[in-house]
Amino acid sequence: MPQQSRNILVTGAAGFIGSHTCEALLRRGDRVVGVDNFDPFYAESIKRSNLDAVKAIDGEGRFAFEQADIRQRREMDDVFTKHRPDAVIHLAARAGVRPSIEDPAGYARVNVEGTANILEASRVVGVERLVVASSSSVYGNASKAPFSEDDDISKPISPYAATKCATEDLCHVHHVLYHTPVACLRFFTVFGPRQRPDLAIAKFMRLIDAGQAIPMFGNGGTSRDYTFIGDIVAGVLASLDRIHEHGFRVWNLGGSSPVTLDEMIAGVAATVGKDPLIDHQPSQMGDVERTFADLTRSGAELGYRPRTPFAEGLRAQWAWFEQRQASMRGA
Repeated sequence: MPQQSRNILVTGAAGFIGSHTCEALLRRGDRVVGVDNFDPFYAESIKRSNLDAVKAIDGEGRFAFEQADIRQRREMDDVFTKHRPDAVIHLAARAGVRPSIEDPAGYARVNVEGTANILEASRVVGVERLVVASSSSVYGNASKAPFSEDDDISKPISPYAATKCATEDLCHVHHVLYHTPVACLRFFTVFGPRQRPDLAIAKFMRLIDAGQAIPMFGNGGTSRDYTFIGDIVAGVLASLDRIHEHGFRVWNLGGSSPVTLDEMIAGVAATVGKDPLIDHQPSQMGDVERTFADLTRSGAELGYRPRTPFAEGLRAQWAWFEQRQASMRGA
């Protein structure tokens, strides 16, 4: 818990991680300014629903929302000047490895230029600390596992990963120039209620439930370090509260228990209660073979401990999916 209530600006507030983060901040007493532009990468109705969930717990008027685009410097300046946040949690980004191959310039504008705008707007109004989302994709196809924050990240294999490497560099420069504490958080494959519909677990639940084939890229042996949303949010808040002790810091936030694609499909199918139909496809460009978080640093410095087993997280996501489906049928 923070010693006193802060005024915190959260970019990407209508998204999966952003909406959960806003809820957690409100529950502990902070004031929150959510910023989102409802990027059409997936349906605006989903993001509006996420925002509705945030607003539903705001009984004291501590949540404000601004529809604005991080690519537009003037819009960011106006939002920051209006609300003058004490801290910023910058989660807004174009996400996804495969789509970034189709639109590398668009990803650079959002993830790199957008981050530069957030950092500069923060400087102008005197933001005291920043937390910025990075990604496990920065590690590329690292030969060493688990992945440590001090590992070489000079060989990304997708435009998305390259933009996250650049994001971390911008944050480091900002700290060096202006001495503002900045945390960069490398998220490892986040799942749970409200997961983006394009991500594998959400997509596979939807397709298996409908009796449709799911695409399986490669031989099923690739692995991901799935991390439940509640664990991620706990790490985000801990980094916000403790980054002032470190100046600039990179932290892994993962589950530290990799799951193969075969195991993930089996787990999703068991949770849904139906046998999957598999559409075998070749491996995709830009996909890494594995991710695996070394949590030594984040455990020691943040007290970060993932607490939600993969199967339990799947059940929570499936329960949310079923509830959402029921509410949509009743609407």
